[in-house]
Amino acid sequence: MANQTCDVPGQGLRVPPGDVPDPAQDIATAHDRGELVLAGGCFWCTEAVYRQLAGVTEVLPGYAGGSADTANYQAVCSGRTRHAEAIRIRYEPDRISFGQLLKVFMAVAHDPTQKDRQGNDVGPQYRSAIFPLDADQRYVAGAYLAQLQEAGVYAGPIETTIEDMDTFFVAEEAHHDYAARNPGAPYIQYVSMPKVEKLRRYFPNL
Repeated sequence: MANQTCDVPGQGLRVPPGDVPDPAQDIATAHDRGELVLAGGCFWCTEAVYRQLAGVTEVLPGYAGGSADTANYQAVCSGRTRHAEAIRIRYEPDRISFGQLLKVFMAVAHDPTQKDRQGNDVGPQYRSAIFPLDADQRYVAGAYLAQLQEAGVYAGPIETTIEDMDTFFVAEEAHHDYAARNPGAPYIQYVSMPKVEKLRRYFPNL
């Protein structure tokens, strides 16, 4: 992953992250499976953000899309596989909802207006994508992307894709909880931690 300076405030937003609207549609607690898969650039960053949230019980970095034979860090970083660096989140639906997790994704975890990149991390492995695990997730995700696009809260079009979820391949152990274990790394200081700080500033209730 390339070194880069802190991403621009608001991550492509015209408004402060805290002003990003809540999803008009969400999954009822009784029907929420408590698991989702998101891809938003470097999984060190997205994992660091989601580990902060109350109600989230597990965050695992990994590779979504593509085949098992190339589901490893070296191959995925080449940009020649169909994988995206992603995270699998498990959570308690009675404490935090699918829609709230999507809002964090779109407001602070990454910039959904960038196509096949996040900052200086360039390639399809860094694409913005939601991998629904059931029909409810697909419906709510699609409705929320349309809602945000219509609201005009971003400076450019939303590039986030909704992709079929086949298999999630858990990443190598060295990448698990990477930000917490490597706080002095320049990438963590200048890219990952500003996202965590935005979460704490704009969504202290979460």
